[in-house]
Amino acid sequence: MLLVPEGVVRLNPTAAEVLELCDGERSLDDIVGALAARYDGADLGDDVRELVDAMTQRGLVIDAAP
Repeated sequence: MLLVPEGVVRLNPTAAEVLELCDGERSLDDIVGALAARYDGADLGDDVRELVDAMTQRGLVIDAAP
């Protein structure tokens, strides 16, 4: 769960795993790679990018890249 000014966002387990890896140090490719390693090389790139884009649009994550 995330607390935001307008309420609460309940994350599913997969979204929580992605958000856990969003630490300002890892790139999106690093996050995809870490999750692919957890799930036996599954091709998760598009799904992770869609999720991060949606969370960015809602203001739940920001791009830490300079």
